[in-house]
Amino acid sequence: MRVLGVDPGLTRCGVGVVEGTPGRPLTLVAAGVVRTPADLDLARRLLLIETGLEAWFDEHRPDAVAVERVFSQHNVRTVMGTAQASAVAMLVAARRGLPVALHTPSEVKAAISGSGRADKDQVAAMVARVLRLDGPPKPADAADAAALAICHIWRGTAQNRLAAAVANQRTKGLGRSEPAIKEEREA
Repeated sequence: MRVLGVDPGLTRCGVGVVEGTPGRPLTLVAAGVVRTPADLDLARRLLLIETGLEAWFDEHRPDAVAVERVFSQHNVRTVMGTAQASAVAMLVAARRGLPVALHTPSEVKAAISGSGRADKDQVAAMVARVLRLDGPPKPADAADAAALAICHIWRGTAQNRLAAAVANQRTKGLGRSEPAIKEEREA
């Protein structure tokens, strides 16, 4: 599985592509950032992010996309820009028919380091270790994006299998026929 991780941001949108499967060594395919000048108007910045992400998708052809879930911060302006960059990433993926998963920062930290409260340096060090690199990808936004991709490979595939199993059980209705299930729902 090849996952493109996106650490959304207006000035630096981190991007990392990781390949592998759970239980086997993972490989960093590429990591970097899509940059936009702070003095451009918002619409042009979002267009530059879209163009940059399109190039990453074209070059690396991911199977899935993992985006950091935007969480509430004290600075509303910062969270709005992050949310808008996140939406652009999801749009680019959806346009290509790719599955998109959102992972919280604490979920990523826990998957990578074992602690949802790990700091950026700990996460970066674990990304380098997991991917067997001499050092973490630079800048930090690229390392964060690679961490998202790793998290998705390790957790997302298991979550997808669980969701499919639950949906399958609901459809089967634990051995009951569809008409019986429909009748129960209507009652």
